[in-house]
Amino acid sequence: MLFLSKYKLYYLIPIAFLGILFLAFSPKNIEKAAQETYSSPKFDEYWNQGKAEINSYDLQQARYGSIHQGYALLIFVTEHFSKSKQVKLNTIYRNEEDAVQVLKTNFSKRFVTGIYDYSIFQSIFTPIDIVNYNNTLKVTTSIQDWCGHTFSQLNLQSYKYKIMSRSYFETEGDREYQIEQALLEDEIWNLIRITPKELPTGEIQVIPSLTTAQLRHTTVDLEDASATLEAHQDEKGWMTYTVDFTTSRRTLAIHFHKKFPHQIEGWEETYIDNGKELTTKATRKKTMLSDYWNKTQLQDIKLRKELGLP
Repeated sequence: MLFLSKYKLYYLIPIAFLGILFLAFSPKNIEKAAQETYSSPKFDEYWNQGKAEINSYDLQQARYGSIHQGYALLIFVTEHFSKSKQVKLNTIYRNEEDAVQVLKTNFSKRFVTGIYDYSIFQSIFTPIDIVNYNNTLKVTTSIQDWCGHTFSQLNLQSYKYKIMSRSYFETEGDREYQIEQALLEDEIWNLIRITPKELPTGEIQVIPSLTTAQLRHTTVDLEDASATLEAHQDEKGWMTYTVDFTTSRRTLAIHFHKKFPHQIEGWEETYIDNGKELTTKATRKKTMLSDYWNKTQLQDIKLRKELGLP
């Protein structure tokens, strides 16, 4: 009969515990956990039913040292994307090897500052298979106000992000450059919907949002940050993902449901604006599943009212 003294047992327990941790957090198990999320029947049933998920939000937007009222939309939909051209594919049968399924976010914000209004629109294309595709492929951002408009685009090319920006401001003008690939702030919304367990935490590097860069007239580059994923402090069943940016002294906190499909309930973004620390806030109003691209007739205007939109 095998006998272990209490001293030998004392040393073996930590070793056994470390072995269990290694098995639980080994690359294969992490990969399996991610695959179980986006390959599960319920994921396929929800995201591949031929409809988009449209979410409307009340928006309180910080700008020019004040908080302005408006609304925001987060529209999520899956589609087939060309890896080489980085555009939506009309048909995939011609070149199936070039196709990858992405979750696309169309992120819209509308708000008024004094006499004139702002319109911000982003499209973010993130492969659903995050095990084989570690990074978002493309982000486009445009901002329009009464002064003019700006546009920027980010494309993944050979382990780097190519950034192209166009602006009516003389100091910005037309620019094209590359930066090392890293987590995009803009892709966090998609990662929450695909597999929030894989959101990075701790000390990380992040490429700030293209929207933030355009509004603050800064160059897009990697920034040190710290990230946490925790239970919401008030709402049971919610989670909060928080990113604190070191250099820009900015904090983004996104609140979402722990259970699938991980609906996003709102967010806060705190930063210095015109010398004041202000917080942009968004709170979900309505959610609708719809093939909105087929809702183009006069009678379909009523759907905007259902979403609480003007």
